[in-house]
Amino acid sequence: MRAGESPPPAPVLVLTGPTGTGKSDYALALAERLPVDLISVDSAQVFCGMDIGTAKPSLAVRARHPHHLIDIRDPAQSYSAGEFVRDARAAIAASHAEGRLPLLVGGTMLYLRALLHGIAPLPQASPSLRAELEARAARDGWDALHAQLARVDPLTAARVHVRDPQRIQRALEVYELTGRPISDWQRATRGTQQDYRWLRIALLPADRRAHRARLATRFASMIGAGLVEEVRQLHARADLGPQLPSVRSIGYRQLWEYLEGRMELDQACAKAIEATCQLAKRQLTWLKADTELKRLDPDESCTAETLLNLAEELVASR
Repeated sequence: MRAGESPPPAPVLVLTGPTGTGKSDYALALAERLPVDLISVDSAQVFCGMDIGTAKPSLAVRARHPHHLIDIRDPAQSYSAGEFVRDARAAIAASHAEGRLPLLVGGTMLYLRALLHGIAPLPQASPSLRAELEARAARDGWDALHAQLARVDPLTAARVHVRDPQRIQRALEVYELTGRPISDWQRATRGTQQDYRWLRIALLPADRRAHRARLATRFASMIGAGLVEEVRQLHARADLGPQLPSVRSIGYRQLWEYLEGRMELDQACAKAIEATCQLAKRQLTWLKADTELKRLDPDESCTAETLLNLAEELVASR
């Protein structure tokens, strides 16, 4: 660098992809070889006591390779994209201060989008309005509220799935509180994309059918590892209910209904697997639209070596 020149932006590595593509395993392999700090990008792994169903790294693994932004909220609490941006920024800065490489790993696309492109200074939640929206959903169904969202904010409705009540509720809440669509607010924001030198890698499976089969096998393994008992312990808490983001997480929501006697266990498992596959499909759609991603097939034998080479180049370029 010449005298008077500003230093180049510090590097940040992102490893993302649909659920069930081995992101955590690949990230841990990098952590064994390189000075990286692991930062979780997962909206369910933030909750304590939700370990099996979120595929959280084990305590032994996390003792060897600490993960930021895991187990930072009680399931009775909420955690927003704005809070994630704040916490991720702090973790990235701390990593750089120690001369290490921040490695963000996870598949919560809303969090990544907020971190890269910014998040609007939206109004705080209104408990009374949320209760009203919940009542309208109970009466008319979330399909009707999604249709209402499509009328007032078609851009957001196109991005939000009809079976995503949390985001439907928030978008309608913002519109009714401010008179402006949430998409308008979001267009006026600035993220961290210009602050760092990003290398964003997505694990995208070429064989969709094999990926769906793996998701079903993985959920069966979670059941075998004690997921029903994990959800049972949460269900026993008087302060938790299906209206909370934690309980709405895939797998937990369906087993909650089983524990309340609304369906049989095999039906709950089938619904959870289908919801997981639908999530993976939405993640794939989102990622395939991102032209700046480096794409790797997690099932290719050379992927681990390619990923290591890319990360080594990023570390060397600091």
